[in-house]
Amino acid sequence: MLQNLLKSLPFFNKQFQEAEKAVEGARLKAKEEVLKAKEEAVNIKAQAEHEVQQLQVELQRKDRDLRAREQEIERAKHQYEEKTKQLEADRTEVATKKDEILEKLERVAKLSQLEAKDLILKGWEEKLKSEIAKRVKAAEEKIKQDSDRIAQEVVIDAMRHGSTDYIAEYTLSTIAIPDDSFKGRIIGKEGRNIRAFELITGVDVDLEEENVIKISSFDAYRREVAKIALEKLLKDGRIQPVRIEEIVKQTKQDLDKIMFEAGQDLVHRVGVYDLPRELVQLLGRFKYRFSYGQNMILHTLEETKIGIALAHELKADVMTVKLGCLFHDIGKVIEDKEGSHIELGVEILKKHGISEAAIHCVAASHEDIPFQSAEAVIVHIADHISGARPGARHEDFEQYLRRIKDIEGIAATKKGVKESYALQAGRELRVVVKPEDISDDEATVLAQKIKEDIEQKFPVFPGQVTITIIRETRAIATSHSRN
Repeated sequence: MLQNLLKSLPFFNKQFQEAEKAVEGARLKAKEEVLKAKEEAVNIKAQAEHEVQQLQVELQRKDRDLRAREQEIERAKHQYEEKTKQLEADRTEVATKKDEILEKLERVAKLSQLEAKDLILKGWEEKLKSEIAKRVKAAEEKIKQDSDRIAQEVVIDAMRHGSTDYIAEYTLSTIAIPDDSFKGRIIGKEGRNIRAFELITGVDVDLEEENVIKISSFDAYRREVAKIALEKLLKDGRIQPVRIEEIVKQTKQDLDKIMFEAGQDLVHRVGVYDLPRELVQLLGRFKYRFSYGQNMILHTLEETKIGIALAHELKADVMTVKLGCLFHDIGKVIEDKEGSHIELGVEILKKHGISEAAIHCVAASHEDIPFQSAEAVIVHIADHISGARPGARHEDFEQYLRRIKDIEGIAATKKGVKESYALQAGRELRVVVKPEDISDDEATVLAQKIKEDIEQKFPVFPGQVTITIIRETRAIATSHSRN
């Protein structure tokens, strides 16, 4: 009633209409939301049911596959068992038949199983003996050919590694001079300078060729001392006997340094370091020593390179081979002791603590003792390769050097002799005596004794040997200034 009354009023009537519209709109919207929610719920339920159906289908498929796999495994297992049973049956049957056959063979041949086996093997051995021999021989020939070829390749390669560029002089050194006016200063007044130079150095000086001075001596050390000393004198300009003696003495001291540097260069070129100084000094003496005409530094360098190459090829101890090659001739330059160069070399190496393996290489280098290592054999082979190659050595030159040394040695053994020098290929022997020990008359007798000893030692000698005894007395006084 109140509601109707309010509706009858214009203002309230309008408000009620608007409120009713709002309520109606809300009611419609709520219905729409409910319908939408129901639709979504239906869709979700349908999707879930579809997914459940797919899972069920997948599970059924996997279950079928699993059952099929199990059946397959079962069939394979059954087949395996059947085959195993069959194999066992076959094995039993074979063993039975084998025993039966062996029994029949033994009954027929009246032989035991071992006897039959030996008989069969012997029969085949006889049939194959000829074939085996042929194959063995063919194999041996092939091995020999291959080994010869491989050995040849190894040696050739080693020799290639042993090539050196060292050039050695034999008995002659030359000095170039700007003009021949220098020769007059070298000769000196009445030849006193050249006589003093030859006497002090023990060499022959040849001034005949234009712009060249030739120095000859069988001893490379003396020749080198003379060459360096003469070059210093020419540069200094003061050429007179006292100055010559000073320069030669100084040159000998300098040459010791040069030989040490030569020894260092030799060991460093083959990759050896930290050797005792005395051993390096001895190796440096190789620079002015020869063996059958072959310079010993050249020979040692060449041999060591060959030995290193062989050691690498044969998987041997390279350092032992290096030391063995370096020191195999070191005893040849030890002059103050008696004994063979092998004995002297072994002694000096033991003194300086060189390894026993390397010392054995030196001791066995000339087959004085049996080889006890591959390294010793390699050192021996490398030595022979270097020495035996064409042009390496000259037997005549070695005999010449030995003869010259013997001539000097005859004089050196006499009482009162200070120095002796063989010149002009041994045709002249100059002997410097101690004036306090030998008088002028005794000098004449000494020359005769030396002549007789030379004739006795060399019954056949090409040409003549002139013995010159030099007896020189000096008086020296030094003045002191007074301040």
